[in-house]
Amino acid sequence: MLSLEESLKILKETNALLEGHFILSSGLHSPQYVQCAQLMSKPEKANKICISLSKKIQIEFNDFDVILSPAMGGIVIGYEIGRLLKKETIFSERVGGEFKLRRDFRINKNQKVLIIEDVITTGKSSLECAKLVKENGANIIGYACIIDRSNGKSKLENKIVSQVSLNIPTYNKDNLPKNLSKIKAIKPGSRDL
Repeated sequence: MLSLEESLKILKETNALLEGHFILSSGLHSPQYVQCAQLMSKPEKANKICISLSKKIQIEFNDFDVILSPAMGGIVIGYEIGRLLKKETIFSERVGGEFKLRRDFRINKNQKVLIIEDVITTGKSSLECAKLVKENGANIIGYACIIDRSNGKSKLENKIVSQVSLNIPTYNKDNLPKNLSKIKAIKPGSRDL
């Protein structure tokens, strides 16, 4: 498995860890942003991260049936982990602002589901996926991600396994530190606020 230092080195080399003033999909502001799409656009380096994360998943969650990922950020990571662990991998998509299963994807009653995404901050996308799992009578065994930046503040009830945990501060727009308020904010994510 990769060490924290090795993982951070890869994130920086791929420009997946950015510095500045960012508006996150949650609406919170942050001085750093993890853009896992940049990591995943370099398959050789992303593969190292995914292999390491898949080993952690095998240790923590040795028995599950299917991987569910939220579109868009979790699709490639979910697929790669599914390929490595030889598990069925599906994804949810937003329809009318709500996650739905499309493309004939199904979650069967009593299946054990691992939810995988790129970054967990507030856990909003994972919670929306969890709702789908519960609506289908299946069981959530836990969550996995490349970057866990929730600092234990997400509302996820099950365990989170991550390749890297980062303590990146977030702020409401009305409570920005002076140094951050002097930098123009950009919204690099894919979700409309």
